[in-house]
Amino acid sequence: MEKSIIIDYNYNNFKLENKYDKVLIITDKNVHKYQFSNFIKNINHSFIEVFIVESGEESKLLSIYEKIIKFCIKTNITRKSLVVALGGGVVGDLAGFVASTYMRGIDLVQVPTTLLAQVDSSVGGKTGINIGNIKNIIGTFYQPKFTYINVNSLKSLNDKEYLGGLGEALKYAFIYDYDFLKYIKNNSESILNKDEVVLFNIIKKCTDIKWEVVNKDEKESGLRKILNLGHTFGHGIEKLCNLSHGFAVNIGTNMAFMIALDKGFIEEDYYEEFISVSKLLNLPTKFENADIYEILEIMKSDKKNSFGNINLVIPVGRGKVKVFDDIKDDEILDVIKRCINA
Repeated sequence: MEKSIIIDYNYNNFKLENKYDKVLIITDKNVHKYQFSNFIKNINHSFIEVFIVESGEESKLLSIYEKIIKFCIKTNITRKSLVVALGGGVVGDLAGFVASTYMRGIDLVQVPTTLLAQVDSSVGGKTGINIGNIKNIIGTFYQPKFTYINVNSLKSLNDKEYLGGLGEALKYAFIYDYDFLKYIKNNSESILNKDEVVLFNIIKKCTDIKWEVVNKDEKESGLRKILNLGHTFGHGIEKLCNLSHGFAVNIGTNMAFMIALDKGFIEEDYYEEFISVSKLLNLPTKFENADIYEILEIMKSDKKNSFGNINLVIPVGRGKVKVFDDIKDDEILDVIKRCINA
């Protein structure tokens, strides 16, 4: 699998091959408002179509997917066309699924505009749409021709959108590179101020780690599962509590750390370090009241589970995690209860 990730400070070096008869740009209303004009002027192509979706998870629906497919047919998108995903994780997942399934697959380019998408979802080839409370239950593994990351696109994000992405960035320190955690802690003020050089380094580190993991296990049969730290817990509360994905992942990571501490896999000072860096980056570790049994049921329907067991990624040391499938329901319910704000 070829590594094709370009990290830049603008869109000036975004280039497409001259082999496409049409370019379909899928984006959302917010990105279209704040970034589209800056992006489109760098595309030298005579035939461009644009499909705009609402911002947020509600666009990852079968009904929206069907509308885009019908739009592709109406505008004569062909096997020689290209789909460009210009937006955050929702647009990337949705546009990727469109590209992977339309006419059995046409070329795709990812242009992530949120920190969460830049450090995580735009790399690795996962696409997906949701059914009810179950995230990405329909999807494909489909690699983009390349991913183009404009660091300064992050300046258009509000604080909530930006901070949510830090939850995904922090994950890489816990699963793969403890020294990266030190870098994040030492540069926390610059991170919060959106310093472009620090952000470039963070995005490069995260995408390097993700590409290395995905290159070894593209279809998530083994190693790639470690990328799901905090996600199984997080998906259980993301929808019910109307939280951003990154916030939910960080809360889920707190639950994973709690289990690790309870079972003696880690020392207390490592858990305290997680809590400390979460506070530094203004990331939540608890959520408002929700039905703990409903959260557990959502976790049980996670697509990564097997043989009726919930698969959980749990820290087992500094920068190290392991996948467990034998954590009991009462242990899971206990940490969920402990993460509810009193």
